[in-house]
Amino acid sequence: MLRWIRQQLGFDPPHQSDTRTVYIANRFPQHGHYIPQRFADNRIISSKYTIWNFIPKNLFEQFRRIANFYFLIIFLVQLMIDTPTSPVTSGLPLFFVITVTAIKQGFEDWLRHKADNEVNGAPVFVVRSGGLVQTRSKNIRVGDIVRVAKDETFPADLVLLSSDRAEGTCHITTASLDGETNLKTHYAVPETAVSQSVSQLEALQAVVECQQPEADLYRFVGRITVTQQGEEIVRPLGPENLLLRGARLKNTKEIFGVAVYTGMESKMALNYKCKSQKRSAVEKSMNTFLIIYLGILLFEAILSTILKYAWQAENKWDEPFYNEKTEQERNSSKILKFISDFLAFLVLYNFIIPISLYVTVEMQKFLGSFFIGWDLDLYHEESDQRAQVNTSDLNEELGQVEYVFTDKTGTLTENEMQFRECSINGIKYQEINGKLVPEGMTDDTPDAAVPRLSREEELFLKAVSLCHTVQISYDQTDGPGEPFSHANGFTTQMEYYASSPDEKALVEATKRMGVTFTGSNGEVMEIRTFGKSEKYKLLHVLEFDPNRRRMSVILQTPSGQKILFTKGAESAILPYTKSGEIEKTRVHVDEFALKGLRTLVVAYRLFSAEEYKEVERRIHEARTALQQREERLAETFSFIEKDLELLGATGVEDKLQEKVQETIEALRLAGIKVWVLTGDKHETAVSVSLSCGHFHRTMNILELVQQKSDHECAEQLRRLARRIKEDHVIQHGLVVDGASLSLALREHEKLFMEVCKNCSAVLCCRMAPLQKAKVVRLLKTSPEKPITLAIGDGANDVSMIQEAHVGIGIMGKEGRQAVRNSDYAIARFKFLAKLLLVHGHFYYVRIATLVQYFFYKTLYDSVYLTLYNICFTSLPILVYSLFEQLVHPHVLQSKPALYRDISKNSVLSFKTFLYWTILGFCHAFIFFFGSYMLMGEDTSLMGNGQILRANRQLMFGNWTFGTLVFTVMVITVTLKLALETHFWTWINHFVTWGSIAFYFIFSLFYGGIIWPFLHTQDMYFVFVQLLSSGSAWFAIIIIIITCLFPDVIKKVFYRHLQPTSTQKSQFIEAYAGVSCMDSVCCFPEGRGGCSRLAALLERLIGRCDPRAARSWSDSDPFYSNDRSILTLSPVEATHC
Repeated sequence: MLRWIRQQLGFDPPHQSDTRTVYIANRFPQHGHYIPQRFADNRIISSKYTIWNFIPKNLFEQFRRIANFYFLIIFLVQLMIDTPTSPVTSGLPLFFVITVTAIKQGFEDWLRHKADNEVNGAPVFVVRSGGLVQTRSKNIRVGDIVRVAKDETFPADLVLLSSDRAEGTCHITTASLDGETNLKTHYAVPETAVSQSVSQLEALQAVVECQQPEADLYRFVGRITVTQQGEEIVRPLGPENLLLRGARLKNTKEIFGVAVYTGMESKMALNYKCKSQKRSAVEKSMNTFLIIYLGILLFEAILSTILKYAWQAENKWDEPFYNEKTEQERNSSKILKFISDFLAFLVLYNFIIPISLYVTVEMQKFLGSFFIGWDLDLYHEESDQRAQVNTSDLNEELGQVEYVFTDKTGTLTENEMQFRECSINGIKYQEINGKLVPEGMTDDTPDAAVPRLSREEELFLKAVSLCHTVQISYDQTDGPGEPFSHANGFTTQMEYYASSPDEKALVEATKRMGVTFTGSNGEVMEIRTFGKSEKYKLLHVLEFDPNRRRMSVILQTPSGQKILFTKGAESAILPYTKSGEIEKTRVHVDEFALKGLRTLVVAYRLFSAEEYKEVERRIHEARTALQQREERLAETFSFIEKDLELLGATGVEDKLQEKVQETIEALRLAGIKVWVLTGDKHETAVSVSLSCGHFHRTMNILELVQQKSDHECAEQLRRLARRIKEDHVIQHGLVVDGASLSLALREHEKLFMEVCKNCSAVLCCRMAPLQKAKVVRLLKTSPEKPITLAIGDGANDVSMIQEAHVGIGIMGKEGRQAVRNSDYAIARFKFLAKLLLVHGHFYYVRIATLVQYFFYKTLYDSVYLTLYNICFTSLPILVYSLFEQLVHPHVLQSKPALYRDISKNSVLSFKTFLYWTILGFCHAFIFFFGSYMLMGEDTSLMGNGQILRANRQLMFGNWTFGTLVFTVMVITVTLKLALETHFWTWINHFVTWGSIAFYFIFSLFYGGIIWPFLHTQDMYFVFVQLLSSGSAWFAIIIIIITCLFPDVIKKVFYRHLQPTSTQKSQFIEAYAGVSCMDSVCCFPEGRGGCSRLAALLERLIGRCDPRAARSWSDSDPFYSNDRSILTLSPVEATHC
């Protein structure tokens, strides 16, 4: 029970040792004093709160906000001492703010709990009590034997015990963990591989000893001790024996594995970052402004207290006849009296800190977040998925992003390779209807006819279909059987699984062209060439490595010849070729690359008997060497892979998601730098970066890869920094791998950041999940403190998503871990452009204006004080903050450069904050002294504070004067917002004019009726008396015009003398939005059939000067396709 409570409160019991012992099937020893180790259960938790810690944790987070904490103090002061206002004026709004925020955050966390429950409640099969039992994923315990079927994900980290294959192997994909889609082979130890039935597994006596959980996906150290007939057999365990949670079983009917790491101790969960409360830049600015206003408040309270004591220095003011002191008051401590008076003034002036600001901000964020889900432009019809908001606290942060960190596999790409072109013997070919056709020619052979291939073409296709590590899965999987029997008639349905998606695409392409790879049993590879079966003996595989950048196979042909087929990067093959169309192929490879295709060059070499003997001897010696094995293998491979005969090259397209290139270009134009962080191989990552426009063909690509030591890494960084400095005119792209990144971040962080910031694009490959988060944190905590956004679709992206200021999950094919742990979720990468450029722009401008407006409009009867910010002036700004659009959404998408206008928190800068604050003080000055100057001498309304009767009129003195000031204030601040509103809807009109009307109606009722439940009624008949005076109405109009007229003049001058890009767009939109005639008149390029009528009407209404026709300038700050804006008017040109 105690352990359960500790888990609910977020505490994890510490591990007692460096290793853990797992008894398979939980068969604990029956003798001795064995104490079972305690392990985490198998639940995954992505939520922040539990039932037990929600209230204290949420209250702690809320009272970290300065305004909330301040109003709590004020509320307590009002309870403890006699103050001019009721505690309700502070307590009620504070309670409302805390409650609304808690409900919103509780609801969002409930959605996370709901998503977690779907995962934790997934059905799984476990071996228990001599049979296969179905249970829920969360009930799996360490030591349980779990059965996983084909295409299912592993529910915990399992050590493989057996599979349906006799040799105990299985194939998995780890795309959701490290982004790699290649098929990986995992092995069971021979002693457990034979246990393929439940009864055999139940009888298995074995113990696994392994290290305690760690985040490294590629490291696992352990051993398994199997007891057979009283004898203990010990076998080592490594990463090839461990099946990670989140990976998926492929090409295998079923496997059995023992759970060694469960729940939040699985490697996938350990790569998550601890969830922390994200706070937007706007919220941080709000806290800064609140501190400034708090300083102003303290100054006012201290000054008022001092002035009070200065005023009371004379006895007649110290104890006037209507307020004589008691004996206790005369004898009380002067210091305590000073503090009491100071606190009373603090409470009196506390409305300078707007508590309702947080109420309105919370409501704006919560209600505004629905617009993202409702946006049909963010809806993906194929998958029936709409955008999802998991955290509405960060809406405005979407408008401040400076760096985007994106995953590659499944985020930028569809992860689908397609064969496009090839070059054979210097001739370019395309695939048309499954046939190889030379470029520029058409396929005119009958469908049934067997195509005639030249020797070079046939050899090329055979090389491609044999030089690989592809494996095959057949639909019929009733038994292991012979690897070729299915192909010989049982079924023709088969699926390829490859170590890289390129290999799969190439083998599938050769199959369509008539050369079909039908299987391999480890020693023999079989292909069918136009129906004729050929078997090749596999002698050696020279594995791919990043230094050679090629892979080869040595085969024995059916005729007995020894042949080497090799394929790899152009730079890794062409220098070692001695014959073939080398130059023509080089040109073709460059052409393929310019089209964004991934290229591979294919070559071969025939060995004589003597040559092969030497090759065999060298390979054997290198592979059995105990020292320097890797160096000797590399030397041997170089000896073998030379004197090659060139066959040709292939061009494969990694299918990008729709509009990825346009999205990245739009982000770049918006001033956002894009970094790609991927776990994929170096060559693959660079190829995709080039094809998606992340790297340009004209960009100078710099590399920081395969660094072995700190010194070597530092030297390379200095060389790169010098190159960037010398070639500062051109753009640079940087490629970094995971190992080099670790060295760079260890001691050369500053130099690394300097190189990165001077590059237009950065690509990090071979990245572990936590390395992704480290890179994000590195940028996030740099001196400039840029706003970062991370986007990905797999579990390997979760830590990066949680680390960034804004995390976005892609609803892709790699599970829902990224979506569950993200702040926002979208179905495709292309939706990111609208999410940032439109929604981000709107949210930021709206909330920035909302915050400054509240400080500007921030006197009187406690009911009015309470209602001023909550009722009289809150609805217009709330509606403004939900619907305002400075520019049409289409304009924001077509002009990404407009995003720069709001970057660096420019709308909420200290300069604009100071302007709004000074404006507020100026307006307050005009309200008070304007009312005093205009109405101070009107004795019919302004008396001396006493109630008199004269000419059947009541004279109310200070109450009437205060009501006049309050009336002017309510109307002025509402009209000020109307001046700021650019996009008017019927809702804006209703709440703007309705708020003013509500104020008048409320005041008439509040002051026109004697309310029995009120202790005092100081406002009785005051408002009615005020409205009956013509001079009061005159004063109201004059003061409002005096306040707002200078603001109008300033706006006009600034728009004409120093317009921003956004204001220019507003101007263009205004002339394009009324009708197409506007743009036709003002832009000669757009003149059409209705231009004469339009020009005549324009001159009549004076909308534009015919002598000064507008034209589009190349120096305009917008990019080249700006002309498209002229077609965005609501009335299309065809309807003129």
